[in-house]
Amino acid sequence: MEFLLLGPLSVRLNAREVYVSAPRQRVVLATLLLNVNHVVSVDRIAGYVWDGAPPPSAAATIRTYVMRLRQVLGEQASARIITRAPGYLIALGEDESDLGRFTAHRHRAAAHADVGNMEDSCAELAKALAGWRDEPLVNVPSQTLRDVEGRYLQELRLQTMELRFDAELALGRHAQLIPELWRLVRENPLREALVGKLMLALFRSGRQSESLSLYQRTRELLVEQLGAEPSAALREVQRRILAADDRPDARALARQSVRQTAPTTTHTAPPAPRTWHSALRLKPAQLPAAPYPLTAREEPLAELRRLLTATGLPPGSVGTAVITGRGGTGKSALALHAAHSLRESFPDGQLYAALGGREHPLPPGEVLNRFLAALGVPRPDIPADENEREVLYRSLTAGSRLLVLLDDADSTTQIRPLVPGSGGSRLLVTSRRRLADLEGARTVALPPLDERESLELLGRLVGPARVDAEPQAARTVVAMCAGLPLALRIAAARQLDRPHWSLGDLAQRLTDAPQLLDALRIGDLDVRPSLDAGHTELPRRAANGVDPAAVFTALGAAGAAHTSRGRVAAMLNCSEESAEDALDTLVEAHLLHPPIAGRYRLDALLQAYARERAQEHEAFRHQSVFQTSGTPAPRAV
Repeated sequence: MEFLLLGPLSVRLNAREVYVSAPRQRVVLATLLLNVNHVVSVDRIAGYVWDGAPPPSAAATIRTYVMRLRQVLGEQASARIITRAPGYLIALGEDESDLGRFTAHRHRAAAHADVGNMEDSCAELAKALAGWRDEPLVNVPSQTLRDVEGRYLQELRLQTMELRFDAELALGRHAQLIPELWRLVRENPLREALVGKLMLALFRSGRQSESLSLYQRTRELLVEQLGAEPSAALREVQRRILAADDRPDARALARQSVRQTAPTTTHTAPPAPRTWHSALRLKPAQLPAAPYPLTAREEPLAELRRLLTATGLPPGSVGTAVITGRGGTGKSALALHAAHSLRESFPDGQLYAALGGREHPLPPGEVLNRFLAALGVPRPDIPADENEREVLYRSLTAGSRLLVLLDDADSTTQIRPLVPGSGGSRLLVTSRRRLADLEGARTVALPPLDERESLELLGRLVGPARVDAEPQAARTVVAMCAGLPLALRIAAARQLDRPHWSLGDLAQRLTDAPQLLDALRIGDLDVRPSLDAGHTELPRRAANGVDPAAVFTALGAAGAAHTSRGRVAAMLNCSEESAEDALDTLVEAHLLHPPIAGRYRLDALLQAYARERAQEHEAFRHQSVFQTSGTPAPRAV
């Protein structure tokens, strides 16, 4: 039994070809084969079958296609198609498909290269490439599948050819490579990696002028068609050729000298350095564990899964989803649950970075260092220039199916350099900001939990029996936690840390606490930092001259649970329009709830935080008065 993808889709059973005549069944089969031994969801299959526009009956129709496909393949082959939620998988050994053999040869080639055995590495790469028959998926009628997976396979083939050229060059076979390299460069004149290898082969064959002429023509083409100069890697090849520091005859003389001076000793060449492209065989798996439980987030989780597996994206784009919301609403937890649930959809791995938010923003250049190392680039080979790091990162990830999760981003500027190369990769971002200027991003807003959802989460944390036994106390606890999963987790941790407490005891301590936010802190869990972050990012003055922080402080001094633009205008002696601008700024900073019928609301946590800010302001003002008068301020008792 043999399934062939590296050319027209074909199935061979006992030397007999089985023809799958129904076009959409071929799409289903190709989709499963491209994800061999991994579950492919029905939604994803439907996206390929109907080119991104499946009908409402798609799920039922896909089941029919799979049933008929099993009938066509016969008993032996159809048994390999397994139904497994949320879709299907095809179970094959590596020798039962040409793509499996291709991948196995690549892995063996990389293993040989790692120990410096370039001869065997080159032979394995040649075997991998020998399995290609023609353009992949040419007889599979799905434009979306060809655009996504077909391009991926073509890119994989080119990268494998580049690896073989590297191995051949390391073995000194530059002259033999020139005809093949010339043909490929004519077919791919803007592929700088191929141009660089041809330049080296020409130079090492004594054809320096042709090599430099090729560089000049490539540069003119890049400027004319892309408006870009050659990459740093290609410029380095030119520099080496101009400096004549890559002469093969000098290396040969050095090896001959070693043999003449030490005839009785066997000398082996040092291991050849790994190329950046060989790093693509590494599969990073950087996702932290997802916190448990995830309660009442089924709808946003389903929406994220849909966004991150959507097909039919514009060419050159990268599917991006942004989870936004107030600190403590569980953005990171939701992102991790979504990412873990989709690991099978991203067989090339998952990259993760905690970006630190506004308080401790991690520079994108540092993240690129970590990502490139995770993708297998040796630390000494990571470019010092940040722009070059960014280009290398995009090159390594282009055509791959990676999931990149950026947690707690502060701005779009921090994110843009970390967007992977176009192809099958996806980007998932969490941020307190909406990031409306992030190109092509789809936003999933995560609100606080309502009372029912909060009670469900509390029950899962402390046990449903406790919640059922003290329903009023439970409602008080969730009200004081304002629907924030983080606050509920802290309250539950305090309860579990003191088994003798009832829920009534916990509720009383939260309502009677002089500083509620101090009561909602345990270990390294704390709700205050997210509130501080929102307050810190407030502008000192709104465009109309009203200070949003002063509005928030005034609300805290008044002990307000609700307010309106008219009330704030009266408090600050300003126009209602100015008051509304300041209030909307507080909403954007997650320090007020959006207005309903003109009324803005502060929940229990926001009221507590506003009181703290008002008390600090009053203490500072009091201290300033005494310092101005020269009278010592009274000491706190």
